[in-house]
Amino acid sequence: MPTFDEILYPEIEPFDEGMLLVGDGNRLYYEQSGNPDGKPVVFLHGGPGGGVAPWHRRFFDPEKYRIVLFDQRGCGRSLPHVADPGAELRFNTTWHLVADLELLRRNLGIPRWQVFGGSWGSALALAYAETHPDSVSEIVLRGVFTLRRHELEWFYEGGASVLFPDEWERFVAPIPVLERSRMIEAYHRRLSDPDPAVHVPAAVAWSQWEAATVSLHQDAQRIADAGEPRHATAFARIENHYFMHGGWLRPEQLIEDVGALRERGIPGVIVQGRYDVCTPIMTAWDLHRAWPEAELVIVPDAGHAASEPGIARALRAATDRFAR
Repeated sequence: MPTFDEILYPEIEPFDEGMLLVGDGNRLYYEQSGNPDGKPVVFLHGGPGGGVAPWHRRFFDPEKYRIVLFDQRGCGRSLPHVADPGAELRFNTTWHLVADLELLRRNLGIPRWQVFGGSWGSALALAYAETHPDSVSEIVLRGVFTLRRHELEWFYEGGASVLFPDEWERFVAPIPVLERSRMIEAYHRRLSDPDPAVHVPAAVAWSQWEAATVSLHQDAQRIADAGEPRHATAFARIENHYFMHGGWLRPEQLIEDVGALRERGIPGVIVQGRYDVCTPIMTAWDLHRAWPEAELVIVPDAGHAASEPGIARALRAATDRFAR
């Protein structure tokens, strides 16, 4: 069986990097790699708050694709970083990110691009494509997430604990027993505290809960990396901020509004791990029922992570197909 590293394209370096002024005091880091004259594709990272990494370029044939990566507001190399003193989240919402994405497309002179997003990136991809369908050529989604209340409750309010009771015990440990009936709210109080002695341990526990459950087989290095304080603080604060507000979406919005994609015949591929605990298959199934023209690929031996071989293989197959 090919390894994850063997499935993806070789490592490449960007041919262009920059910072995009998007307003509200925010500057977004972006980069371009691959073929400057190739088919444009934009990679939407997860979290929200996860940031991009060099291996994200490798899902796309560098000879055929013009590959655009960027760090969403508040994380990665974008500024201000939410882990820095004084940084705030007032101007960090789904709709700010949708506007940022469209501004980036226009500034790069791209008429239409393929939109590729996993986990939170799948939610942002749907929100963007449903708002700007004429800017989108195809959509590739992985580990579909739409911020519906029952999706959030499954992972953060105890549902997933039936599969990971050991990790759940570590997740609830920073929260007093009387507050554990509303974990997202309890974490919000701690993550909003300006004192690093309060918000850093909470951020590490929040981030490591996801890292411990994201794949079919646990990755000790992923869990350790998730505990790095600066990354964990941005990741946890931004995620929790979005989840407290339901992504500024009405219930079922991203699934109900998929008609905008169907009307324009935008092709789509949905890649979903059968044993995804973070974003269970129910959401991908609901989306596929509402958007039957999109191909649903269920990977039988995978969880949520894009780095799992079966997931990576299906994602590369989708981008290779659209490259033709």
